Amino acid sequence: MRLLRVGPAGAERPAVLDADDVAHDLTPLTADIDGAFLAGGGVDRVRQALADGLLPVVDLAGQRVGAPVARPGKVVCVGLNYADHAAETGTPPPAEPVVFLKAVNTVVGPDDAVLVPRGSVKTDYEVELAVVIGRTARYLDSQADADGVIAGYAIADDVTERAFQHERGGTWDKGKSCETFNPLGPWLVTPDDVGDPQDLAMRLWVNGEPRQDGHTKNMIFGVRHVVWYLSQFMVLEPGDVVNTGTPAGVAFGANDFPYLRAGDVVEAEIDGLGRQRHVLGQA
Repeated sequence: MRLLRVGPAGAERPAVLDADDVAHDLTPLTADIDGAFLAGGGVDRVRQALADGLLPVVDLAGQRVGAPVARPGKVVCVGLNYADHAAETGTPPPAEPVVFLKAVNTVVGPDDAVLVPRGSVKTDYEVELAVVIGRTARYLDSQADADGVIAGYAIADDVTERAFQHERGGTWDKGKSCETFNPLGPWLVTPDDVGDPQDLAMRLWVNGEPRQDGHTKNMIFGVRHVVWYLSQFMVLEPGDVVNTGTPAGVAFGANDFPYLRAGDVVEAEIDGLGRQRHVLGQA
């Protein structure tokens, strides 16, 4: 099932796409797709209402698509989680997941403008598989328990300002948390429609030029390991977003790709999760 939110920023309405790509309004069931909806059995209610034909059709033509989950409590990220990406940055593969946080207001819609920060010289892109948490995860006993707390998956672009990240005092958060630096969506796709999260191809283009062409099978730490691992250090709550790392092909890598500038167009897709397209603006 593919859940989405449409409408002006701050006034999005929840919707669902059926198997024929017809959109249906979810406002008879919920005011929004958020942590309370996910934790309270909202996905099951939507599935039943859709099967019973109870949800009105809604026209998405010309409507903005927002991030598919509202007001995440936190955005947790794993760095250097693909061996080819670690290699292109000259970094040994980590022995444990490298964890950092992004400010929650980095989350914007999949096609919203991404703003190059003032003073930026090294704004970069990173297509990533994002996990949306659906139930509280606290000290999970095993990796197998991760399946029970995952609400679904989405595309994220973990936009990063590399000079802020590496050259301005050694903390990653300031290069990761600039406004608009986490386009998310277009959809939240439930696990039953995704299948194996370690069997998804992922791609990214800048101005039509292929930059990243990777696959989730090449993660150093798989999705289940990441969710289990994070739960040992922090409580993951419904609506939280976990970005699971990016493959090779970033501008920061050893490939001479230019960094992003205002006016550039970034497109990213992951098998079964749709496609996002955002134009770079200037903060």
